[in-house]
Amino acid sequence: MQQRVTGFLTPRQRRLAWLGFVLAAVHAPVSASLTTDASWLFAVVVAMLVATVIIADDTERRRPQPAAARGDDLRN
Repeated sequence: MQQRVTGFLTPRQRRLAWLGFVLAAVHAPVSASLTTDASWLFAVVVAMLVATVIIADDTERRRPQPAAARGDDLRN
């Protein structure tokens, strides 16, 4: 039985991260149009931070498994 390598986020955490990213990304331009100060920049920073976590999780998921973890034995 081959086990699939997963990232550091669980599927539920991954869905919540995507939800948080979308909400922060939508919140930034709406907030910018409604306020005169630059507080909307905080939503942009949060969206970028969450996007970085999602990208890091994607990278971890796509990393090839080491031979020892796959069960391949190169010795005869």
